[in-house]
Amino acid sequence: METASLFSTSRETLFVEVILPLYIAKTYTYRVPVEWTDAVAVGKRVIVQFGRNKIYAAIIYKVSKEPPLNYEAKYLLNVIDDEPVVDATQLALWEWMADYYMCYLGEIMQAALPAALKMASETKIVASDNPDLDRSLLNDREYMVMEALDVAKELTINDVIKLLGQKTVFPLLKGLFDQGYVLISEEIKERYKPKVKSFLLMNPTFSGPTGLQTLLESLDRSPKQQDAVLAFLQLIKVNKEISRQDIMERAGVSAGVIAALIEKDIFVVEEKIVSRLGGEDVEITAEFELNEGQQKGLAAIQQNFTEREVVLLHGVTASGKTQVYIRLIEAAIEEGKNALYLLPEIALTTQITERLKLHFGDKLGVYHSKFNDNERAEVWQKVLRGEFKVVIGARSAVFLPFQKLGLIIVDEEHESSYKQYDPAPRYQARDTAIYLANIHRGKVLLGSATPSIESYYNAKAGKYGLVTLAERYGDSKLPDIEVVNVTEEGRKGHMNGYFSHILLQQISETLAKKEQVILFQNRRGYTPFVQCSTCGWVAKCVNCDVSMTYHKSSNHLHCHYCGHHEPPVAVCPACGMAHIENKGFGTERIQEELELLLPESRIGRLDLDSAKGKHGFEKIIVAFDNQEFDILIGTQMVAKGLDFGRVSLIGIINADAMINYPDFRAYERAFSLFSQVAGRAGRRNQGGKVIIQTNTPNHRVLEQVMQHDYEGMFMTEVKERKNYQYSPFYRLIRLDVKHTDMQVTQDAAIRLASLLRVNLGERVLGPEPPLVGRVRNYFIQTINLKIERGNVSIAKVKELIRHALLQFEMDKNNRSVRVSIDVDPY
Repeated sequence: METASLFSTSRETLFVEVILPLYIAKTYTYRVPVEWTDAVAVGKRVIVQFGRNKIYAAIIYKVSKEPPLNYEAKYLLNVIDDEPVVDATQLALWEWMADYYMCYLGEIMQAALPAALKMASETKIVASDNPDLDRSLLNDREYMVMEALDVAKELTINDVIKLLGQKTVFPLLKGLFDQGYVLISEEIKERYKPKVKSFLLMNPTFSGPTGLQTLLESLDRSPKQQDAVLAFLQLIKVNKEISRQDIMERAGVSAGVIAALIEKDIFVVEEKIVSRLGGEDVEITAEFELNEGQQKGLAAIQQNFTEREVVLLHGVTASGKTQVYIRLIEAAIEEGKNALYLLPEIALTTQITERLKLHFGDKLGVYHSKFNDNERAEVWQKVLRGEFKVVIGARSAVFLPFQKLGLIIVDEEHESSYKQYDPAPRYQARDTAIYLANIHRGKVLLGSATPSIESYYNAKAGKYGLVTLAERYGDSKLPDIEVVNVTEEGRKGHMNGYFSHILLQQISETLAKKEQVILFQNRRGYTPFVQCSTCGWVAKCVNCDVSMTYHKSSNHLHCHYCGHHEPPVAVCPACGMAHIENKGFGTERIQEELELLLPESRIGRLDLDSAKGKHGFEKIIVAFDNQEFDILIGTQMVAKGLDFGRVSLIGIINADAMINYPDFRAYERAFSLFSQVAGRAGRRNQGGKVIIQTNTPNHRVLEQVMQHDYEGMFMTEVKERKNYQYSPFYRLIRLDVKHTDMQVTQDAAIRLASLLRVNLGERVLGPEPPLVGRVRNYFIQTINLKIERGNVSIAKVKELIRHALLQFEMDKNNRSVRVSIDVDPY
C-alpha cells in the first residue's frame, strides 16, 4: 500500500494559473506535464500557447491540483527558469496595482518585466556583434538559428519555431542569449557621462620662491606666457580650482598660450567630476561631513521614522539633500537591507549616479528605459540575486525584485514624470513606492523644494513626518526675481518682438560680463499654429484634433501628439487666399529673433527637437557648460536639475502660458516650474537674476514665486481645491471613451455615464470632450468621477465602476468602443 501511495503521488497532475502579458481580465490555467511536476513554482516563466497559434512566456501565479471549471486546460509547453524571476512580494505589488489602478495583471506584467524576460511569438531576435564568440561550440539547432540570422539579420520567435519545426524554442534561445550569441528586442544604447571640468595646477617643480623666480626668468621671451603664470599665482590665493577660462580672462591671453604652458609641463591638467545639480559646483568626494543644518535634518528624519512610515523632506534648492540621502542609504545597508533611489528623469540627473558610485561602488545598480532590454534584464537578475544593495532608477525601478528593501527615496517627488499616463498601468510611482515599502516593512523619504500639494497636505495632517531644510548649502544665495509687465512695455513702445527692453538690457549686460543666459519658453517649434488671416482657417493634424506646429528647421508642420508631419501651405485650402500667417512663438522663433537682435552672441537651443539623437542632450549641455554658447533657449528641460557655473541671468519669456493652462494643477505646476527655472541662476556666493515676462504681473502665483513663498501657495491652493472638490480632499477617477466615429463615441459615453450614475449619482461628471478631443483618429469623450474621502469606501466605488463597465461591454453597441481608466489622473 505504501508503494502504491508513493507511486500515485508521483503521478499526481498539477495545474498552474499563469499571468499572460496581455489585456485579459483573468489568469489562465494550464496542465503541467508529469515530467515537469517538480520544476514548476510560483514566479517562474513557462512557455504556453494562447489562442490558435500564439506562443508566450507567462509567469506562474499559482500552483494547484484543481483543473479549471469552464474549459479544458492545455498542457504548458516548457519551463524556462531554474529559479523564479518574480517573487511573492512583487506579485503582491502587482495585485495591489491591478486593484488600485483598475487594470489587469497582464498589463502590469507587460510594464514590469524587461522585454528580454517576456518573450512572445513576435519578439525580435538579432545576432550579437561580439567577434570573440566561437560558433563551433554550438549544437546543430543553435547553429541553424545563427546562420538564419546571418541571412535575415532579424528573426521573430515565430520564425525560429518554423525554422526548427518545434514549439519549444525558448530554452534554445535562452541559452544563446545567456551566452551572448543573440540579443532580444535590442534598442539603441544611450550612455550618459558625468560632468567633468578641467582645472590647472602648477607643476610642483616650480614651487617655492626660487622655483618661481627661475620659471618667470625662463619666460622672459614669452611675455604672454609669463602673464598667464602671474595670473594663476594671483587667482590661486582666493580660489582652490583654476580653469583655463579663469586665467585667459585674468591675463587677457588666448587658449594657445595656455596650451603652450601645458606642453612645457609648467601647468598640469587635472580633471574632476563636479555637480550638475542645483547650487554651487561642488567636487564629488567619497568623504564628506554634514553641516549643522544637515545633521539636524538627518536626526529629525530618523526620529520621524520611528513613528511614521513616510517622511517628507522639504528642503530648499541646494540645501544638500543628496548628502542626507547618502547617510540614510548607508544606515539601511548597515542593517542588512537594500535601498531604492527614485528620480523623475534619470537622463537629466546622471550626476547623482556618479556621486552614489563613489560611495557604493559595484553595490550600486542603475535601471531606466535608456538601457537596452538586455541590460535591463541583467540588472533585474542581479537585483534578484542580491548583488546590488542600492538601485537608482526612474519610475519603472519600483518593479525590480528587491529582497530586503529597507528604504525608498523619492527625489523631486512633485514631478509629474512619476506618473505613467499611457499605456496601462497608469500608476503613480511615488504612491506605488509607498505601498512597496509597506510590503517590505521599509521606510519612504519624499524629497522636494516644492512638494506636491498632496504630500505636503499629508505631512501637515500628520500622516507623514515633515522635516525642513531651510538654508542653502555653503554661501549660495537665492536669485533676485523681477516681473516685467509686457502689456505696459508694449504700450510704451519698449517691446522688441518678444523681448522687453529690460530683458534685452539685462542680457547685454550679462554677456558683457562674460556670463551666460538661459531663456525659458515652454513651447518648441517655430510657431504653435499657422492661420489664414482672411477666413481664419487653421492647419490641423489629419489624425488629431489639434493644430500643427510649424518647425522652421524641417520646414514642415508637425503634430506633437501622433508625429504626423506635412509641408507648409502657401495658399489657404478653405478660401484660396495666400494670406497664411505664423501665430505665436516657440523656441525656434525665439532663437531666430534673438540672433537678429544680438548678432554677436552665440545661441543654442535645448528642446525635444534639438536634443534628438544618441547623445543630443549631452552634447548641448556640454557645449553650453564649456561656454560654446552664450545663451541657451529651452523648454522645461532646462529646469531639470541642471547647474552651470557661469549662468547669472534667467529669462522666462511667457509666464502666462503656464499659469493659464486649463488644469486644476496649473498654479501649483507654474509655481514649481518657475521656482526650478529660477534656481538655475547664480553661482557660488553670487546671486543671480531672474526676469519673468507676463501680461498679469500681479498674479498671486508670480508674487509667491518672487517671495519664494511655498507656504502661501499651498494655503491658497488647498482652499480652492476643497471648495471645488479636488485632490487631496476628493479622489479623482477619469474614464476616456474612444472610437474612430465621433457620434459612436458620444453615444457610448452617454450610455456609460448613465450606467455609472445608477449607483454613483452626482459624483459622475460628463461626458465631455477633453482639451484635445481626437488623437490618432480616435475621438475621445471623458467622464470624471469625484469621490469624497471619509465615509465612502473607494473599494466599493471601484467595484461599482467595474460592474458598470461589464454591463457596458456586454452591450453589442459598444463592442468596438475602447474605455481606458485613470485613477488619480495627475
